[in-house]
Amino acid sequence: MARSSTRESPMIEIKVHPRGGSNPPPPSPSHEFKPFKDWDSWLVPTIVFINVFLFLVSMFINNCPSHSNKCIAPRFLKRFAFESLKINPLLGPSSTTLVKMGALEFKKAFEERQEWRLITCMWLHAGVFHIFANMLGLAFIGFRLEKEFGYLRIGVLYVLSGIGGSILSTLFIRTTISVGASGALFGLLGAMLSELLTNWTIYANKFAALLTLILIILINIVFGFIPHVDNYAHIGGFFTGFFLGFVILIRPQFKWINQKHVPPGYVAPTTRSKYKSYQCILLILSLIALLVAFVVSLILLYRGVDGNDYCSWCHYLTCIPTPLWTCSSHCSLWQLDKQVNMTCLPNGRFNSYMLEDPNDTIEMQKLCLELCS
Repeated sequence: MARSSTRESPMIEIKVHPRGGSNPPPPSPSHEFKPFKDWDSWLVPTIVFINVFLFLVSMFINNCPSHSNKCIAPRFLKRFAFESLKINPLLGPSSTTLVKMGALEFKKAFEERQEWRLITCMWLHAGVFHIFANMLGLAFIGFRLEKEFGYLRIGVLYVLSGIGGSILSTLFIRTTISVGASGALFGLLGAMLSELLTNWTIYANKFAALLTLILIILINIVFGFIPHVDNYAHIGGFFTGFFLGFVILIRPQFKWINQKHVPPGYVAPTTRSKYKSYQCILLILSLIALLVAFVVSLILLYRGVDGNDYCSWCHYLTCIPTPLWTCSSHCSLWQLDKQVNMTCLPNGRFNSYMLEDPNDTIEMQKLCLELCS
């Protein structure tokens, strides 16, 4: 580019033109180059609202003061009062109420043909601490993804990841119920990882971003090794989201973007291919993996197959015993009408409970798990 410098003179006007073949000055920095559209984020706030609303509905239906005198804050919260910490340490409703609302439980979902529980369970939460942690995570992860990829792709990713987590959870967990959005959240984390890998050419500081994301994922998975956490839903949701990310979050390679948005007068490296070959290969393999995994898993569930019968070590994926807690929950019971006296056999702990329904085996199993933990 031609450059000229002269002494200041009020009587002379100097015009400088670029020589032929030279590049014009770059665009004004005030106009930021954005090759992709920024979407407005409304889906994530809607999901948060639905989850909070359904939690309030579950507390309203639970109506703790109507069946217990050990509720938390009954004078202030009235029928929204929490169950006692012995019944629900997360400050929420009873498991019986969650089952009525659509919690995931194998017998009801597949033996009684209530398959809709695979979807409804991801919109329910066991308590205040549970919903707060999940919605906080959704806000941090979901807003960024929706802004970059739009509500449609993130909505599909969220729901399918939640279903994938529910399916894997049901394959291995038969004695307790499962609720929560964490399977869908892990799907978003998995999609962030695959999106970074498949769109590798358009990112700066690739390895730093990759290591940070892997560290966040590992920390979250480690928390799943403590009792009362459904790590199967986390793992199922993560891998569903991971493979979906290769399919629905794919973006054109850097050279294609560069040549489509080059300023006038500039020359950029050209390419005929919108996507790199490895992106297309990952997309096809991921589609096949997802279809095979979903079809095979559903066939196994409808046949009543218990994953634990074919994987003797898989129970460690959801709970690792330590000196601080135990993962086994075997209890002896002595029942008189609605009163149940329960003793945990591994640690010898004893407690008495009053049950609204003395035949509620799901509630008994949960109480036994809490007593042994």
